[in-house]
Amino acid sequence: MQDAAPRLKSLVEQLTGAPFPLRIRAWDGSQAGPPGAPALVVRNRRALRRLLWKPGELGLARAWVSGDLGIEGDLYTALDLMAGLVWERGEDARGLGEALRDPGVRAAVRGLVRLAGPPLPPAPPAEETRRRRHLHTRRSDRRAISHHYDVGNDFYAIVLGPSMVYSCAYWEDGGTLETAQRDKLELVSRKLALRPGQRLLDVGCGWGAMAVHAAREHGVSVVGVTLSQEQAAHARKRVAEEGLTDRVEIRVQDYRDVADGPFEAISSIGMAEHVGAERYREYAEVLHRLLRPGGRLLNHQIGRRPRRDESAYDIDAFIDAYVFPDGELAPVGTTVTQLERAGFEVRDVESLREHYALTLRRWVANLEADWTRAVRLTGPGRARVWRLYMAASALAFEQNRIGVNQVLAVKTPEATGVSGLPLRSRTWT
Repeated sequence: MQDAAPRLKSLVEQLTGAPFPLRIRAWDGSQAGPPGAPALVVRNRRALRRLLWKPGELGLARAWVSGDLGIEGDLYTALDLMAGLVWERGEDARGLGEALRDPGVRAAVRGLVRLAGPPLPPAPPAEETRRRRHLHTRRSDRRAISHHYDVGNDFYAIVLGPSMVYSCAYWEDGGTLETAQRDKLELVSRKLALRPGQRLLDVGCGWGAMAVHAAREHGVSVVGVTLSQEQAAHARKRVAEEGLTDRVEIRVQDYRDVADGPFEAISSIGMAEHVGAERYREYAEVLHRLLRPGGRLLNHQIGRRPRRDESAYDIDAFIDAYVFPDGELAPVGTTVTQLERAGFEVRDVESLREHYALTLRRWVANLEADWTRAVRLTGPGRARVWRLYMAASALAFEQNRIGVNQVLAVKTPEATGVSGLPLRSRTWT
């Protein structure tokens, strides 16, 4: 008799104390749940064992990345419906131990154990990194950056498109992803007031898009630094093809080791998330030291919502294990405070939250449109990681659980107090 799906649905609802909003299709072909809803496909009993051994987000991630779990139907709808339901009783303020005092929860867990089969813990997928203490040394930062970025430039070209810009685009009038990324680079350039003859340091330069744009469109000399060998190779090729080798230098270098300042401007676009809370003051002080008096910093950074108790913040288990090892998010207020403590005068903060949601949905569409080649380039597990994290991130931006902000700061000379900005800064001239 094929009955795994109804049993599983009943046990999950008993465990979470809420109706399960998706259809469930189990390994035996049985189905249960709302007919028109997306389906959670439980391909084997191993998926249950993963969830039992690692309740919550990490267990779900392991089942998804390994292919033991899947979604049929709209992924965004499925993720939105599932938010907050998985092990809700175990991951609220009471904690799992207290939740297990409930006889109904204990009975549900026993039922899931019987349904899951032999109780051996499955090995984590190969794509999972071993979680370490977040020291943010030069060595650990190189390792973390390599894990995320050195998965093949051809794979990133599928996701990002020809611009190869891996940060929030700027959607002024709709248009294409390429247009929106170009507009973002120009927005950064205008905020920095780039002029011919200036020197720009692009921290975390990625595949070279900002460096090329600044040199070609604004006549500046650029030093771009990255810790990714693959990014640097692509960026150097791009610079050469644009005929800009006399104005753009791409280095594999930690920003803390840059010693040939000063610069008139510094751009840091999507890099500060990797710095870490313990190192952020150092990050801000290094960039302040590298600027000339009157120089500008444009810090483009993802931020999270503040918590009543900031000590309770924990790094997202899935993101840390599969996407951005050692990445940490801070509220925008914390970022502004750290920049000010380093000596900067913060002159403007602009939220681009909705812009990032639009960008991520375009990236997911690119990946899904060329899925077979993406899997061939990087493997099915890695492709599933990127699809899940980008779709989930799009929802997080749309629902104001995370945001992204451009902070413009100036190394205003103490002696004169002259910032060099116009009275109405939003003209960006």
